[in-house]
Amino acid sequence: MTIYVPGKVTLRQTWQPMDPDAATYITAVEAADGQALEEKVKIAIDNFVIGCKADGIWSAIKASCILAGARTLDGALVPLVGTAPTNYNFVSGDYNRETGLVGDGSTKYLDSNRNNNADPQNSKHCAVSLTVANSENVAAYMGAGGSSSNAMFVGRGSVSLIVRLNSNAVNLTGSPTATGFYAANRAEQSSITARVSGETQIISITSETPTADSIFVFNRTAGDVFANARIAFYSIGESLDLALLDARVTDLINAIGAAIP
Repeated sequence: MTIYVPGKVTLRQTWQPMDPDAATYITAVEAADGQALEEKVKIAIDNFVIGCKADGIWSAIKASCILAGARTLDGALVPLVGTAPTNYNFVSGDYNRETGLVGDGSTKYLDSNRNNNADPQNSKHCAVSLTVANSENVAAYMGAGGSSSNAMFVGRGSVSLIVRLNSNAVNLTGSPTATGFYAANRAEQSSITARVSGETQIISITSETPTADSIFVFNRTAGDVFANARIAFYSIGESLDLALLDARVTDLINAIGAAIP
């Protein structure tokens, strides 16, 4: 069995369903795939959910997909939390079990079916795990609305990564081609917290009433800026600790990669 305390999970080597939410998700993925997942893939997923609950961040995740691990694209689009995304133009060849789903920069995206105004104006996060960065200068890894000051955007510009969370756009420090965990969080009206390359940045910028648009992945709702990046995980929801989510997502994607033959 697994013994865990807040902030720490002991990994198992033999699969035994431990968390009911993880077990429900795994069962749904295997049904979509038409076959069972490897034991270590299931352990990685179970440990992720258990860990998020131990950290106190699980309840803030309202829409999420693990875009890796599953044997098929259909399995990868089974939601970990919330409503299943709507697939626009992705095919099985776009999916890699270890590294995730890749966009084409022109036609392919997911509609998360989570509205930008579904979460409180000043309690919101959006996160992706990038295994390959976008090759073009401007792209939305996730977005709702367009370039208005009450839209949402996590992506890259010509010289930097950019976040927008019910506010004007903010340029982040660091490389625009960074990979790994990339996220933004708003826990108050006056500032945004962003996390990229394992570092947290806090930016003072006031929030506005969010647009009433569905949140897209690999694009944004208005003014198409498609991404050709490869994404292995996304999450949308209420405010949470980005450093804790970063650690859990990074462990999850690494464990899935190690588990797949």
